Amino acid sequence: MKIYEAYELAIKLGMSKDPRPDDEVRRVLEEARKEYDSSDDSERELFDAERLWNPYYDCRFSYGADEAREAEAERLMWGIDIGTGEVLLADRLREKGERIDAVVAHHPLGSSRVLFPKVMSMQADMFHSEGVPINVAEGIMGPRTDEALRNIMGVNHNQAVDAARLLGISLFNVHSAADNMVQSYLTGLFEEARPRTLGDIVDVLMKEPEYREAARSNACPRIMVGRKDSRCGRILCKMTGGTSCPKSMYEALSRAGVGTVVGMHFPDSHYDAAKEANVNLVVSGHMPSDSLGINLICDRWADHGIEVVPCSGFIRCERD
Repeated sequence: MKIYEAYELAIKLGMSKDPRPDDEVRRVLEEARKEYDSSDDSERELFDAERLWNPYYDCRFSYGADEAREAEAERLMWGIDIGTGEVLLADRLREKGERIDAVVAHHPLGSSRVLFPKVMSMQADMFHSEGVPINVAEGIMGPRTDEALRNIMGVNHNQAVDAARLLGISLFNVHSAADNMVQSYLTGLFEEARPRTLGDIVDVLMKEPEYREAARSNACPRIMVGRKDSRCGRILCKMTGGTSCPKSMYEALSRAGVGTVVGMHFPDSHYDAAKEANVNLVVSGHMPSDSLGINLICDRWADHGIEVVPCSGFIRCERD
């Protein structure tokens, strides 16, 4: 399998687990096609062509795409956060005789970091599927998305990309596609296990190897709002959608009948808001949750003979 084909497979796997209805994902791609078809030559020259097949702004091939369409993917280095240091690490490993065909990031970098808040729109559909009216969900998410877009404007987004360019190392990232995988996986676990209490939720998580390995570093899942014996009510597993929603969403979720939200992490302001709305919060852990989603992709890559070298917080665990 070529490197770019491995990237495409990761995106398609994420699309297969997208929490939105299929027609909504198709609509996103159709709108990109319409925008492209209606643009003139000068606009097409600058158009982000990945939008024509990839519905996630926060997943992009940042450097070396042309070469990656021809190069074999035998051994890729994947980390949660990739900066200049990790790119240099890949180059150093090459110097020592280890094969590293490309570097893969989870969190957005390069062009995927500039517009990654745009994927937050998927959260409106997620909350709508839990019973929040779509107009309410979109009304709450809109200002938060605009805020996130403003906050990212001052970031030096191409720092690691420039390092990869200078060293001739292909670089891409897979964010929402991997987060979709972990959200779907954990939602299925909770539906099957039907935990009664928040303590039961933690027990379900601790059966997964990523969370057990993280616990060795004192990074266990934690109950942040509620008690171990608090009953869960309806569980919402919130792992994808770019970044955190506004704290005002908890009141809407409570009205919709959601009793517990399980997430990788939450801003500090969310705890008081969730308490006030009587919504329990369970933090699964950032690195192990990201790792779980990435592992589900890596296991599929392994079917094609691709070995993954984990780094930068990624906990590699294989499943059947």
